[in-house]
Amino acid sequence: MRKLGVIGIGNVGVTVAYTIVSQGIADELVMIDANDKKVLAEKLDFEDAMPRMPYHTEIKIQDYADLKDADVVITAFGDIQASVRTGNRFAEFEINSKNAVEVGRKLKEAGFNGVLINISNPCDAITTILQQETGLPRNRVFGTGTFLDTARMQHVVGDYLHQDSRNIDGYVLGEHGNSQFNAWSTVRANNKLITEILSQAEIEALDSKPSEGAWTVASGKGYTSYAIATCGVRLAQAVMSNAKLFAPASVYVESLGTYIGYPAIIGADGVEEVVELKLNAKEEEQLARSVQYIKDHVAQLGKD
Repeated sequence: MRKLGVIGIGNVGVTVAYTIVSQGIADELVMIDANDKKVLAEKLDFEDAMPRMPYHTEIKIQDYADLKDADVVITAFGDIQASVRTGNRFAEFEINSKNAVEVGRKLKEAGFNGVLINISNPCDAITTILQQETGLPRNRVFGTGTFLDTARMQHVVGDYLHQDSRNIDGYVLGEHGNSQFNAWSTVRANNKLITEILSQAEIEALDSKPSEGAWTVASGKGYTSYAIATCGVRLAQAVMSNAKLFAPASVYVESLGTYIGYPAIIGADGVEEVVELKLNAKEEEQLARSVQYIKDHVAQLGKD
């Protein structure tokens, strides 16, 4: 039986849950949220839709014990308005660090031993706390990280070149937040290096577009949902099907000593391999700054 859990049924979490139910990705779905009325309402709404769906999903709510034998749990708790108001994903750190401690401990008490995928922001820091509190191996706890940011870069470059975004390869690396960067040396369009297709001026003009697009969505809707939910579900599917998906995510990079957006192979055991990249000198400096930014913020947790 394919069993998934979603913790945090806000705009992102409910979109994750709807994707799972509507696409028949799980046989059983467990939803947990701080708001009892909200999670019950979503359960009933899904069940009302079930007679018109091509799949059946058993839905359970509000019991961590039901997650003991889940294959994958996706965490999506948080206060997105804090990030939208400030333009900084670390604005959610104070509340989400507390949420992560509580959720991590409850998952541990429940005996959960599957793979944990975190969406909650600031993604890399919260993933770190969840790993520490659950006690799960680092490879079995990871976050969506720059998987979404990379998709945004693909979208921007694809539009500029009048190409399907899926024809664009490459990575956005680092923190899922203000210190992330486009690793242009890794970007290709139809297998041609972007640095051979576009001028330096064109690349510089595109550099801020992915993050600008993210805040355009967040400020216009008040939150983001479809893109990040799609990323979370895609990673969960990679685990459940042992897909060996090569993708950037918030993974623990031993040489850097932190969770950070970096390419890895995702399979049944979670992060099965972190794939080292050859970056240019500028990108190495940007990665180092992003590493330090994450570490400095995580270190503050122990001082509060």
